[in-house]
Amino acid sequence: MTHLGYVLGAWGLVLGAGALYAIRLVRRGRKLAARVPASRRRWMSAPDR
Repeated sequence: MTHLGYVLGAWGLVLGAGALYAIRLVRRGRKLAARVPASRRRWMSAPDR
């Protein structure tokens, strides 16, 4: 028997953890960005309409 199951399981664990971290990071960034006053936003932000 090969160790293919362990290798694929480890890759799945690493990729899953990375995806969960990315989702959490984006959600937190959006939440914090909403708290910034319009006068303090960066020039890259879309204008308020």
